Amino acid sequence: MAVGPVVIGVNRARDGSIALARGPGSVHSLQKERITRRRHHRGRLGDLPDHYLPRLPPLAGPVDLVVESYSSDAELDDLAAYRAELRETLGLGPDTPVVLLSRHLSHLYSAFPPSPFEEAAGLVVNAQGSRAGDLLEVSSFYRCARGPAGYRVECLAEQLWDGDWARPAGLGCFSALLTRMLWPSGEGDAGQVTDLAPFGDPDALGLPGLDVRGHEVFIPQAWLDTFAQGAAFRYVVNGGSTFKRSANLAAAGQRVFERALDELVAWLHRRTGLANLVFAGVTALNRPAVGRLIRESPFREVFVPPSPHDGGTAIGCALYGMIECLGVDSAFRWTDDFLGPDPDPAEAEAAVRALPEDLAAERPADLAGATARLLADGRTVGLHQGRSESGPRALGHRSVLADPRVPELRDYVNAEVGGREWFRPLAALVAAEHAERIFELDRPAPFAQYAAGVRPGHRDALPGVTHVDGSARPQTVRPDTTPFLHGVLSRWHALTGCPVLAGASLSGPGEPLAETAEHAIGTLRRTGLHALALPPYLIRKRDEPPVPGEDWQPPALPL
Repeated sequence: MAVGPVVIGVNRARDGSIALARGPGSVHSLQKERITRRRHHRGRLGDLPDHYLPRLPPLAGPVDLVVESYSSDAELDDLAAYRAELRETLGLGPDTPVVLLSRHLSHLYSAFPPSPFEEAAGLVVNAQGSRAGDLLEVSSFYRCARGPAGYRVECLAEQLWDGDWARPAGLGCFSALLTRMLWPSGEGDAGQVTDLAPFGDPDALGLPGLDVRGHEVFIPQAWLDTFAQGAAFRYVVNGGSTFKRSANLAAAGQRVFERALDELVAWLHRRTGLANLVFAGVTALNRPAVGRLIRESPFREVFVPPSPHDGGTAIGCALYGMIECLGVDSAFRWTDDFLGPDPDPAEAEAAVRALPEDLAAERPADLAGATARLLADGRTVGLHQGRSESGPRALGHRSVLADPRVPELRDYVNAEVGGREWFRPLAALVAAEHAERIFELDRPAPFAQYAAGVRPGHRDALPGVTHVDGSARPQTVRPDTTPFLHGVLSRWHALTGCPVLAGASLSGPGEPLAETAEHAIGTLRRTGLHALALPPYLIRKRDEPPVPGEDWQPPALPL
């Protein structure tokens, strides 16, 4: 049966990705890093035949349109080779169009069409997007609407930059420089900065706010001088003598970032007078800043897609092609973020049959209950099920679960599973029906996109998810979108009286989310995970790792 036109979106930049939109409502998406196991892996020639097509076979079907998005690097110089690869790998006909879309429009179309709004202001902020003549996109501002006559997207303003890092400009450039200052190896991301910031004093370094002029942001010389100090503020693992200095820089940077973003959003609200805002670009991953917008901005509602980073631009490309090029209205909405390839039960069965001798699998009659009992016994459990998350955050299909009531479990997951810094809080997975009682929430948070306060009466009881500033990163879990995870939470609540679990990404140190069952089993073997729920199987280690709070204690803190 015909499903409507087929559009492929391709992101050729950082967090290389592909998306497949079939008809008005079906969307699949896959990031390159999930296959190559290299975080933030950029798009390159060879991705389609070597990585995407083997994992997402429907790409080989008839295709009506391809939409590509590049950034400002040299890959655009190889456009002819990319087009030849597209036509050869996908078997495109000579008349199948291939369209080039700017980076910021691909971000916008990943946010507004799948949002719940009929009308909204649009904001895109990143370090550098596509070229606009001799300049680069830094931030862009839109008025968006949809109705019987179709979509209307008006660009109200842009900030452009010449690309010279000796004179950086824009809020995205500032965020990139701040992260690079603290993690110069390039392994850091903005999440590390926001988690470090509450440990610092934002006034200690005497640094000024950013220079905001209408819709443009400029970086004062005092900040540029600080960024020029090389390794002076570098975060050092277990570096007690330098920790406070790093935290002070993170605190100062986070505060001026939030205030500058507030000003941009206020400017956009004055220009549009609209009630709703959609926000995309890598800076939209900044949870505290997004939480502040939700609580304090002049917009009544704020929507951030679960894939606001470059990895989500392939989805924006596909939706742009469907809507603007083919004239087909998209019914796809961000109700969940499980857009990965359709699961192949045979793949999981084969992985279980091939288990090494150090692992044992069973099929509990009540897998959710067995998982909850392991968690109640102090074990950490990985969860691999269904289609993978398209965004960078584990939301219950590629997650690690732990008891939030035991602080040693947070430290154990950070040190022995994810290889993360000791100060990183775990996400708070909470059954939606209990969320407002535990957290300062007035709306669902299905994508764990913003920080919210833990209500004072619950902070001491939830040390594994409560950050030093009293906030948490909640994800509200509903039975209709994540039924197995909700089932685990329900059984956990019945066992312990606690409706919250701690969550992290199912990945080893420096790795992206586990995409396949084989990846998940590998994570179980290489890390301190105690077990893996791979429905319908529960896989455990024959030689069990230490149990936090019993025979494992966290290392001393560098404070």
